Amino acid sequence: MQRAIEAIADGKCLIYPTETLYAIGGGAFHADAAQAVVDIKARPQTKPLPIIIGSMEQLGMITGWFSKAFVRLADVFWPGPLSVLVPTGRRLPRLLRDESGFTSVRLSAHPLARELCLRSGMPLIATSANISGQSAPATPDQIDPRLAQKVAAVVADKPWPAGGLPSTVVKCLGTREVAVIREGAVSIAMLRDAGFVVAPLPDDG
Repeated sequence: MQRAIEAIADGKCLIYPTETLYAIGGGAFHADAAQAVVDIKARPQTKPLPIIIGSMEQLGMITGWFSKAFVRLADVFWPGPLSVLVPTGRRLPRLLRDESGFTSVRLSAHPLARELCLRSGMPLIATSANISGQSAPATPDQIDPRLAQKVAAVVADKPWPAGGLPSTVVKCLGTREVAVIREGAVSIAMLRDAGFVVAPLPDDG
């Protein structure tokens, strides 16, 4: 774990477990780490990298936006596999923001992922630890050795990820209205059961 903390501080990449799948990432404020993740995964640069936080206090490091819908989502589903698009402006490197300045963030439920965030003192980039287009690993033996060789640390300690679906990604549209960008571990039915209206994503074009 100490090696992983040092890698984050040095702006390097690591592979670590989350509640859903193994992630590859680095410190969210390190532009070099973000670029390295994109290069290692062969991920399109136009696809923003998501992040995790280790506490609600760390949310204040990236955004000052706390809408009613967002607060309700966090109360119900955090910590857990629900990622919410929040406005971060220029607080984060370009590769973590979409064209509107939004970044996908979630409070991880995995104890090791949260420990990494808290001990490093910053949110972490958290995208699946795989070459883009290939299957994402849920156990250490599923991690592509080509990726493992290109990072500074691999955290393989238990508990391992649950596997299965990645996090669900949503965008808040109103007080109780959300658009689902990607359905994953938190289903649309679960969102509706929690009192949210699931609406189509607005067409910005």
